[in-house]
Amino acid sequence: LPPRPRERSMRILIVTDAWEPQVNGVVRTLQATIAELRAQGHVVGVISPDLFRSIPCPTYGEIRLAFAGKHAVARRIRAFAPEAIHISTEGPLGLAARRWCIDTGFPFTTAYHTRFPEYVAARIPVSPQFVWRFIRWFHRPAQHIMVATRSLKRELAEQGLGQTMMWERGVDHALFHPGCPPHPDFAGLARPIQLYVGRVAVEKNIEAFLETRHPGTKVIVGDGPALDELRARFPDACFLGKLGGERLAGAYAGADVFVFPSRTDTFGLVVIEALSCGTPVAAYPVPGPADIVTDDAGALDTNLDRAIALALTRDPGRAAALGRRYSWPNCTRQFLRALTFVPAESAPSPATVSARLA
Repeated sequence: LPPRPRERSMRILIVTDAWEPQVNGVVRTLQATIAELRAQGHVVGVISPDLFRSIPCPTYGEIRLAFAGKHAVARRIRAFAPEAIHISTEGPLGLAARRWCIDTGFPFTTAYHTRFPEYVAARIPVSPQFVWRFIRWFHRPAQHIMVATRSLKRELAEQGLGQTMMWERGVDHALFHPGCPPHPDFAGLARPIQLYVGRVAVEKNIEAFLETRHPGTKVIVGDGPALDELRARFPDACFLGKLGGERLAGAYAGADVFVFPSRTDTFGLVVIEALSCGTPVAAYPVPGPADIVTDDAGALDTNLDRAIALALTRDPGRAAALGRRYSWPNCTRQFLRALTFVPAESAPSPATVSARLA
């Protein structure tokens, strides 16, 4: 067969309020997607907080809120001369870019990365319905809203936002695989080792994991505002701080089960990284884990102790096989497809979603 013709290169501008030096799923997804796009010959520009004066976001100091009005953002958009604009976040930069696109009639895409209604409600006393009003207003003009799971497609459709397209997540399989040497600190720990990786903050519900009673050792990898409090309250847990590269891969591969206690994440990039290392996953049966974890690669249960016990009986080989389904090249293909403004994908039926979450 003749070689597949190379797709035409595009000038793609990504506007994001979440960027380096933050370490989270949004930033890692953008970094990996941009690297894939550039490797394919596309020209990618980024408008991010590091280009402007900024202040820490209240209750989430790692996020910088840029002092950037619509005119400053507009100058950068015009200077780059994009063929496509993707607005990744609903912060000050996203708002300014959205205003420019609407004022000029330039079509754009957005992404729903964070379950903002639940995220905000976990931090300040405000009704999730009030936050949904903002979400609907922000995303309604977008040609497509990129989402990571079918559950999110259904959730946004119920809010009147039906123009969704899938944009899943990927794994660096050269780094995250079952053959990774275990993290050296695991050598003296009581088994089974139960691992959490991610930001240490209230919305991640880590306390629910640390309160489980399954024997063995609980290990927390990550940093965040709740770290000191949890260290003091749970002295028997092992807190390794922030890890990356081979040491992070070794933590995944060396654990007996990966525990994902969050109820508010839209996907959970750490879940597929753990699976790729052959580590079964225990989680609640909520959107995100319920879209990823199969019965042979982990366990979902409303009782986290029970989920951990069941996940420990699962086959690591099946977990690794499930993790191998996710790749950054496939993620990037989905991203590019959403930029072409093909008809939006239909959301799954309520019966399909209910069956998956049961």
